[in-house]
Amino acid sequence: MRAGFRGGEMLPSKVALLYSYIMFLIGKRDFHVNTYILRNLIARWFFMNSLTSRYTGSFESTMEGDMANLRALNTADEFVQQIDRIISDILTDSYWDITLPNQELAVSASRSPGQFAYHAALNRMNARALFSQLHVPELLDPALRAKKSPLERHHLFPRKYLEHIDITDRREVNQIANFALIEWSDNIKIADKSPAEYFPRYAARFTSDELTQMAYWHALPLGWTDMPYAEFLSERRRLIARVIRDGFAQLRAESTL
Repeated sequence: MRAGFRGGEMLPSKVALLYSYIMFLIGKRDFHVNTYILRNLIARWFFMNSLTSRYTGSFESTMEGDMANLRALNTADEFVQQIDRIISDILTDSYWDITLPNQELAVSASRSPGQFAYHAALNRMNARALFSQLHVPELLDPALRAKKSPLERHHLFPRKYLEHIDITDRREVNQIANFALIEWSDNIKIADKSPAEYFPRYAARFTSDELTQMAYWHALPLGWTDMPYAEFLSERRRLIARVIRDGFAQLRAESTL
């Protein structure tokens, strides 16, 4: 939860969760790291490992390498510095600017690490759902029990609309960059309308400042409703990556308070 992952449905890897907990126990029992500092540190560690799918494939060797890096350490400060060093070595500017938007977000998987990290960042920022005054963390609260999920993944360019302009490949239609979190009632009303048709109606609910904030949270490029679809996907992936990075940066900044 500290990292923004509010329930089991947001966990792309149980292995990442398990190994993050192991690292927490090592920091607590072997290095006696202050609990507040340790919780923030492991939140960053879990966020990084979840986003990058670091503990997939031959994850045993990755974990062995992590353990080996700890053997020469003696103090709590050294433990914290080592973990942060690994995080920084992986989440480089190149990763945020190139790898994440151009590779890891350029997929149509329904359970993508990048998508979950984006939702976690929205949780961290207490963002509002698209076209809503309700906050994403409220609507994604795992304690909510309802037959109909209060929050749905909405096609910004609806599938039926894309069919009208001869875009039918499901891998293109269901790109991560074509989805936004929206209340289910609004999702139903939008149906197959084009962005240029439905967006002005919903935008009229908000002030210009609210629209600017909404565009940031939901990674909406300037003039997106009239963009060619491929250009929209490319530009929105870049903006989603920025929101994820900002959410992670907020987590790091809070650890220094």
